[in-house]
Amino acid sequence: MRLIGMPDSPYVRRVGISLVAMGLPFEHERVSVFRHYDTFAAINPVVKAPTLVLDDGTVLMDSTLILDALERLVPADRHLMPADPAAFIRAQRLIGLALVACEKTVQVVYELELRPEDKQHQPWLERVRAQAITAFDLLEREVGDGGAWMGGDRPNQADITTAVAWYFAQNMAPGLIDPAKHPGLVCLSDRAEALPEFQAVPYA
Repeated sequence: MRLIGMPDSPYVRRVGISLVAMGLPFEHERVSVFRHYDTFAAINPVVKAPTLVLDDGTVLMDSTLILDALERLVPADRHLMPADPAAFIRAQRLIGLALVACEKTVQVVYELELRPEDKQHQPWLERVRAQAITAFDLLEREVGDGGAWMGGDRPNQADITTAVAWYFAQNMAPGLIDPAKHPGLVCLSDRAEALPEFQAVPYA
């Protein structure tokens, strides 16, 4: 399999880390939707990262849909989503919050870095900032002190996506989320980044 996209994208990174955690071999092609548009378009004409090209050439896109497909390619002991219905629903809620945090952080970054200053819409910027902060605040309540995985004895998809979202926000939008107010997320992120699965797909 081929994972297409840059690891500074939280969506690309969560897929890459999950592939490693599931024990699925893949090649990571660091193709940017900005700097390598034509190259990306030759692989996936709609130019959406992440893109995953399966062994048979099937092209998948959207990190959540890709991960849903991967769950069906591995035995149950390598699944990253809980089988128990209640645990599954909780994981879905946490993943949803982490994805909101990612999405709103991306919007903040795009507004500040891609839009000229005189074109920036401050009410919109404040709104998406508030949404990102709220998502991280809600995640902080869920992770506790961060010393235990939300998935139990090993990280599940909720842990992976939450840790990726936190690390992304701290690196791409420093100052947006105050680490001092989120010690549980800091601890969870530090523990996750020390794992071989995370180190195999470093943020860059």
